[in-house]
Amino acid sequence: MTVQTYQASCHCGAIRYEVDLDLDAGTSRCNCSMCTKLRKWGAIAKPEAFRLLKGDIAEMGHYQFGTFSGSYRFCKTCGVHAFGDGELEQLGGKYYAVNVACLDVDHSVFAAAPVRFMDGANNNWFETPAITSHL
Repeated sequence: MTVQTYQASCHCGAIRYEVDLDLDAGTSRCNCSMCTKLRKWGAIAKPEAFRLLKGDIAEMGHYQFGTFSGSYRFCKTCGVHAFGDGELEQLGGKYYAVNVACLDVDHSVFAAAPVRFMDGANNNWFETPAITSHL
């Protein structure tokens, strides 16, 4: 397990954060309606591993759906969904859902990160959906 600190931002830089992650532990892609439309690529971080460096959560755009257990945070200027936050018992309580694509890293780091696929479209979050090529 290799936890590293990563810098991340939205496209215009109005939102910046750093997060301690072990990308080798895996990332995720989901087929729920929201993640599919966003082409979201996520990694989960505990609150103590996430530090907002620029931007005010109260000023960011946010969206909730379904169980309202999480908020999708996005930049009102460039529209990039930088991260999400919420609380779910299945994830160990409070969490941040980092948009892996917002990490400021070389593309080879993205290519090496394992991806787990989740069947959110059928509320079967811990199973792989039958089709993943579009995710």
